[in-house]
Amino acid sequence: MNIAVRPPPDGSGVSTAIAESIADFVSLRHELHRKPELAFAERATTAKIIDLLQGWGYRVAQLTRTGVIATLENGPGPVLGLRADIDALPIAEATGLSYASAVPGVMHACGHDGHTVILLAAARYLARSRNFQGTLRLIFQPAEEIGAGARALIEAGLFDRFPVDAIFGLHNWPGVEAGRLGFVEGPAMAAVDKIGARFVGKGGHGAEPHLAVDPVVASAHAITALQSVVSRNVDPLQMAVVTVGSIHGGQASNVIPGEVDLQLTLRSYAPEVRELLKKRIPALFDQVAKSFGAEVRVDLHHGFPSVVNSSAETRLIRQIAEDSLGTDAVIADFAPRTASEDFAYYLHHRPGSFIFVGNGDSAPLHSPEYRFNDDIIAPAATLWASLAERFLNGDTHE
Repeated sequence: MNIAVRPPPDGSGVSTAIAESIADFVSLRHELHRKPELAFAERATTAKIIDLLQGWGYRVAQLTRTGVIATLENGPGPVLGLRADIDALPIAEATGLSYASAVPGVMHACGHDGHTVILLAAARYLARSRNFQGTLRLIFQPAEEIGAGARALIEAGLFDRFPVDAIFGLHNWPGVEAGRLGFVEGPAMAAVDKIGARFVGKGGHGAEPHLAVDPVVASAHAITALQSVVSRNVDPLQMAVVTVGSIHGGQASNVIPGEVDLQLTLRSYAPEVRELLKKRIPALFDQVAKSFGAEVRVDLHHGFPSVVNSSAETRLIRQIAEDSLGTDAVIADFAPRTASEDFAYYLHHRPGSFIFVGNGDSAPLHSPEYRFNDDIIAPAATLWASLAERFLNGDTHE
């Protein structure tokens, strides 16, 4: 079912005001979808956002070459941060939509165009109504898809120059009923790290394997042994995922190659589990390689930490969702996700919450056939606007 927006009990009319102008933002979303831009290259997207926000009375600034920090002040009071991501992915679109990407090999396959428009719809409403006391900061972040945008903004002085008392973000989620909302206290999305491993042996003729040191066999045994890390080294009450996503070695069936390359992704919630994976896997690979007379070279790429939502802020936004959209809009027991998000960096500096909005029965995120559901713009924008009014007016009790 789709969640219909409704006027909240306080009579502010947030839902009605946003719903009446939603066609403008659907058109804007289609415009952004046609012109996707990759991480740190979101120049046209940034220019469009700046033009709209300045026209609505926001003061805008840039800390990185793309992306926008927008501020709207309405007297003294709390400071709220709301974040949307703006970058696309290097994926060739296969949806057949009339407004499909016009940029070959680039697509908004994760719905960041939708996240941007959701925040812009709330931004226009709040600029016109000004039904709050305090300061609203909107963060239109570049480069989320490569896990670099949030950290770049923070290192450039985001919270020093543009402080906030709390920060919130959202992501659409395929397979969840359109417009329904998921809230998770504590760990909500996984930390992510990558490992590249090169098994080095001695190449030779496939008919004379005894004269070679076969890295294919060594790497195959390493992959098998890898399955014991989660089942036998990680606390069963903790979450961990270890996936080998790529294996390459050799060119011909009758040639034993000299090298085989593996690429792994590691996911976890708890910091201690994350550290265990980063230590245990290289050690395991080393021992397996040696047992076959081979060597292994491991390259560990540190990703970003898990998204850990603050309990108070999560309970607050959940209550606001129930008040503004109805109890049916809130999923009772939404589970944490094992995907990752660089919103995690913000939560290392400020309290806040990252929430999930159902996208309906669509293709998965990062699929060439993924479609953002325009029906979720109004309820999600209503939630942002209602949160801003409640938080900035000092109503932070659940």
